[in-house]
Amino acid sequence: MARRYDTNDATDRSTGLREAASAVRRGELVVLPTDTVYGIGADAFSPEACADLLDAKGRGRNMPTPVLIGSPNTLHGLVTDFSEMAWELVDAFWPGALTLVAKQQPSLQWDLGDTRGTVAIRMPLHPVAIELLTEVGPMAVSSANLTGHPAPEDCDAAQEMLGDSVSVYLDGGPTPGIVPSSIVDVTGKVPVLLRAGALDADELRKVVPDLEVAN
Repeated sequence: MARRYDTNDATDRSTGLREAASAVRRGELVVLPTDTVYGIGADAFSPEACADLLDAKGRGRNMPTPVLIGSPNTLHGLVTDFSEMAWELVDAFWPGALTLVAKQQPSLQWDLGDTRGTVAIRMPLHPVAIELLTEVGPMAVSSANLTGHPAPEDCDAAQEMLGDSVSVYLDGGPTPGIVPSSIVDVTGKVPVLLRAGALDADELRKVVPDLEVAN
């Protein structure tokens, strides 16, 4: 039976975050609020938990799961060949709605799907998410919906779709917005905007003028 906690209540928030952290460490799935939509998350370093996440969503390995982190410093252990322009994007837009696709450290023992040696990574601007990520470390997190259904703006919608496949639901109320994060590929010499979301090309070019836009 899934458990649900109201993170707007101080006592419930403390209990919920503790229970969510324990669930993640056991390899179970949790739902958490972010600054875009609700996410379903798992321990990024547990291949079994990441596979369960894809199964819960009805999603294939061809759509690998992004990773959320609680601090930019965590990047040092996860990515390689991270350019100065990539760091400038981090400094300007993290925490926030910017996902960066970077080359992962080849020594990492994780299985997020068919990533071809890259990882999509973001630091969300949401206190509940940050607190959980700080406690448990990097999490594989995708929107908390069944594939083909709208991404949920509240915990009710997430729970209706995912039910008992998730152990703990952290209810932070409606999310601030439904616009997804923008995705920028920083694996090459020039950053490439793969998806315009909360940040458009003009906004990103204020920081990295050489930004290109994918066709």
